[in-house]
Amino acid sequence: MNLADIKQLAKDRGINPGRLRKAELIRTLQTQEGNLACFNTGVSRSCEQPYCLWHDDCR
Repeated sequence: MNLADIKQLAKDRGINPGRLRKAELIRTLQTQEGNLACFNTGVSRSCEQPYCLWHDDCR
């Protein structure tokens, strides 16, 4: 998903993306989804959130 798509998703969910960077915006969305805000924080190998929307893109 590109940044424009992510920003649109955030807007659709009532989040103002403002000047947030991609990873910061995704972490905000993760929190709203009820998941840990862990996107690209290095914990993907031990991630226990397989239903997270961002799981496949995480590192």
